[in-house]
Amino acid sequence: MIPTLPAASRRRWPRGTLAQRGATIVEFAIIAPAFLMLMIGVIELSMVYFANLTMQHAVREGARYAVTGQSNLDPNTSSQQRYQAVMQKIKDSSMGMYDKVGPPTVSVTNISGGSNSGAGMFGNPGDIVVISLDCNWPLVTPMMAAFFNNGKAHFVVAATMRNESFSGSI
Repeated sequence: MIPTLPAASRRRWPRGTLAQRGATIVEFAIIAPAFLMLMIGVIELSMVYFANLTMQHAVREGARYAVTGQSNLDPNTSSQQRYQAVMQKIKDSSMGMYDKVGPPTVSVTNISGGSNSGAGMFGNPGDIVVISLDCNWPLVTPMMAAFFNNGKAHFVVAATMRNESFSGSI
Protein backbone atom coordinates (compact mmCIF):
# COMPACT_ATOMS: atom_id res chain seq x y z
CA MET A 1 0.00 0.00 0.00
CA ILE A 2 1.30 3.45 -1.01
CA PRO A 3 0.98 6.14 1.62
CA THR A 4 -0.85 9.25 0.48
CA LEU A 5 -0.89 12.70 1.94
CA PRO A 6 -4.08 13.98 3.43
CA ALA A 7 -5.90 16.56 1.32
CA ALA A 8 -5.08 19.34 3.77
CA SER A 9 -1.31 18.90 3.39
CA ARG A 10 -1.24 18.95 -0.44
CA ARG A 11 0.39 22.01 -2.03
CA ARG A 12 -2.10 24.55 -3.16
CA TRP A 13 -1.47 27.32 -5.70
CA PRO A 14 -1.84 30.77 -4.27
CA ARG A 15 -4.89 32.62 -5.48
CA GLY A 16 -4.27 34.35 -8.85
CA THR A 17 -1.10 32.37 -9.73
CA LEU A 18 -2.67 30.56 -12.65
CA ALA A 19 -3.81 33.86 -14.14
CA GLN A 20 -0.20 35.18 -14.07
CA ARG A 21 1.46 32.23 -15.86
CA GLY A 22 1.53 34.01 -19.25
CA ALA A 23 3.00 37.22 -17.83
CA THR A 24 6.56 35.95 -18.10
CA ILE A 25 6.29 35.31 -21.82
CA VAL A 26 4.73 38.74 -22.38
CA GLU A 27 7.54 40.42 -20.42
CA PHE A 28 10.11 38.50 -22.46
CA ALA A 29 8.40 39.55 -25.69
CA ILE A 30 8.66 43.19 -24.62
CA ILE A 31 12.29 43.08 -23.45
CA ALA A 32 13.83 40.69 -26.04
CA PRO A 33 13.72 43.06 -29.07
CA ALA A 34 15.36 45.88 -27.11
CA PHE A 35 18.03 43.52 -25.78
CA LEU A 36 18.72 42.08 -29.26
CA MET A 37 19.01 45.58 -30.76
CA LEU A 38 21.49 46.52 -28.06
CA MET A 39 23.55 43.38 -28.73
CA ILE A 40 23.53 43.95 -32.50
CA GLY A 41 24.66 47.54 -31.90
CA VAL A 42 27.54 46.34 -29.72
CA ILE A 43 28.60 43.83 -32.39
CA GLU A 44 28.40 46.48 -35.15
CA LEU A 45 30.48 49.00 -33.20
CA SER A 46 32.96 46.24 -32.36
CA MET A 47 33.41 45.62 -36.08
CA VAL A 48 34.09 49.33 -36.65
CA TYR A 49 36.68 49.28 -33.87
CA PHE A 50 38.27 46.12 -35.30
CA ALA A 51 38.48 47.73 -38.76
CA ASN A 52 40.07 50.82 -37.24
CA LEU A 53 42.71 48.79 -35.38
CA THR A 54 43.41 46.60 -38.41
CA MET A 55 43.90 49.60 -40.69
CA GLN A 56 46.10 51.26 -38.05
CA HIS A 57 48.28 48.15 -38.05
CA ALA A 58 48.37 48.13 -41.86
CA VAL A 59 49.40 51.79 -42.17
CA ARG A 60 52.07 51.28 -39.50
CA GLU A 61 53.47 48.31 -41.41
CA GLY A 62 53.35 50.31 -44.65
CA ALA A 63 55.23 53.17 -43.01
CA ARG A 64 57.82 50.79 -41.59
CA TYR A 65 58.35 49.45 -45.09
CA ALA A 66 58.43 52.96 -46.63
CA VAL A 67 61.20 54.22 -44.36
CA THR A 68 63.57 51.57 -45.68
CA GLY A 69 63.48 53.04 -49.22
CA GLN A 70 62.64 49.69 -50.80
CA SER A 71 60.30 49.11 -53.74
CA ASN A 72 60.52 45.32 -54.21
CA LEU A 73 56.86 44.68 -53.28
CA ASP A 74 55.48 46.53 -56.33
CA PRO A 75 53.55 43.94 -58.39
CA ASN A 76 54.88 45.55 -61.59
CA THR A 77 58.29 43.87 -61.63
CA SER A 78 59.55 45.61 -64.79
CA SER A 79 59.26 49.16 -63.38
CA GLN A 80 58.92 49.03 -59.62
CA GLN A 81 57.81 52.20 -57.86
CA ARG A 82 58.10 52.95 -54.16
CA TYR A 83 54.51 54.24 -53.84
CA GLN A 84 53.02 51.06 -55.35
CA ALA A 85 55.26 48.92 -53.15
CA VAL A 86 54.14 50.75 -49.99
CA MET A 87 50.49 50.46 -51.01
CA GLN A 88 50.96 46.74 -51.61
CA LYS A 89 52.47 46.37 -48.13
CA ILE A 90 49.47 48.19 -46.62
CA LYS A 91 47.05 45.94 -48.54
CA ASP A 92 48.93 42.80 -47.49
CA SER A 93 48.91 43.87 -43.83
CA SER A 94 45.22 44.84 -43.73
CA MET A 95 43.86 41.26 -43.57
CA GLY A 96 41.43 42.01 -46.40
CA MET A 97 40.01 45.14 -44.75
CA TYR A 98 41.62 47.50 -47.29
CA ASP A 99 38.96 46.77 -49.90
CA LYS A 100 36.12 46.97 -47.36
CA VAL A 101 36.96 50.42 -45.99
CA GLY A 102 36.70 52.40 -49.13
CA PRO A 103 39.11 52.22 -50.91
CA PRO A 104 40.75 54.60 -48.46
CA THR A 105 42.21 57.95 -49.46
CA VAL A 106 45.97 57.86 -48.95
CA SER A 107 47.80 60.99 -47.85
CA VAL A 108 51.57 61.27 -47.54
CA THR A 109 53.09 64.32 -45.87
CA ASN A 110 56.81 64.92 -45.86
CA ILE A 111 57.33 67.03 -42.73
CA SER A 112 60.92 67.78 -43.70
CA GLY A 113 59.72 69.86 -46.64
CA GLY A 114 60.23 67.45 -49.53
CA SER A 115 57.81 66.69 -52.32
CA ASN A 116 54.39 65.33 -51.35
CA SER A 117 53.85 63.67 -54.71
CA GLY A 118 55.77 61.85 -57.38
CA ALA A 119 58.94 59.84 -56.95
CA GLY A 120 60.04 61.67 -53.79
CA MET A 121 56.74 61.59 -51.95
CA PHE A 122 58.13 59.33 -49.22
CA GLY A 123 61.11 61.61 -48.74
CA ASN A 124 64.83 61.19 -48.64
CA PRO A 125 66.99 59.54 -45.99
CA GLY A 126 66.44 61.21 -42.62
CA ASP A 127 63.13 62.88 -43.60
CA ILE A 128 60.09 62.55 -41.35
CA VAL A 129 57.11 61.18 -43.27
CA VAL A 130 53.44 60.88 -42.21
CA ILE A 131 51.27 58.34 -44.02
CA SER A 132 47.54 58.53 -43.31
CA LEU A 133 44.52 56.65 -44.59
CA ASP A 134 41.06 58.22 -44.62
CA CYS A 135 38.64 55.28 -44.28
CA ASN A 136 34.88 54.69 -44.29
CA TRP A 137 33.38 51.51 -42.84
CA PRO A 138 29.88 50.74 -44.18
CA LEU A 139 27.45 49.83 -41.41
CA VAL A 140 25.20 46.86 -42.09
CA THR A 141 22.24 47.44 -39.80
CA PRO A 142 19.93 50.38 -40.56
CA MET A 143 19.55 50.97 -36.83
CA MET A 144 23.26 51.82 -36.44
CA ALA A 145 23.62 53.46 -39.86
CA ALA A 146 21.13 56.14 -38.78
CA PHE A 147 23.68 57.48 -36.28
CA PHE A 148 26.44 58.00 -38.90
CA ASN A 149 26.72 60.22 -41.98
CA ASN A 150 25.76 58.31 -45.13
CA GLY A 151 25.54 55.12 -43.06
CA LYS A 152 29.32 54.87 -42.83
CA ALA A 153 31.68 55.17 -39.88
CA HIS A 154 34.52 57.52 -40.80
CA PHE A 155 37.98 57.20 -39.27
CA VAL A 156 41.52 58.28 -40.09
CA VAL A 157 44.61 56.24 -39.22
CA ALA A 158 48.18 57.51 -39.51
CA ALA A 159 51.78 56.61 -38.84
CA THR A 160 54.76 58.96 -38.54
CA MET A 161 58.32 57.72 -39.01
CA ARG A 162 61.79 58.99 -39.88
CA ASN A 163 63.34 57.52 -43.00
CA GLU A 164 66.37 55.32 -42.52
CA SER A 165 69.60 55.87 -44.39
CA PHE A 166 69.12 54.18 -47.72
CA SER A 167 70.97 54.46 -51.00
CA GLY A 168 69.88 54.33 -54.61
CA SER A 169 66.97 55.97 -56.35
CA ILE A 170 63.75 56.62 -54.49
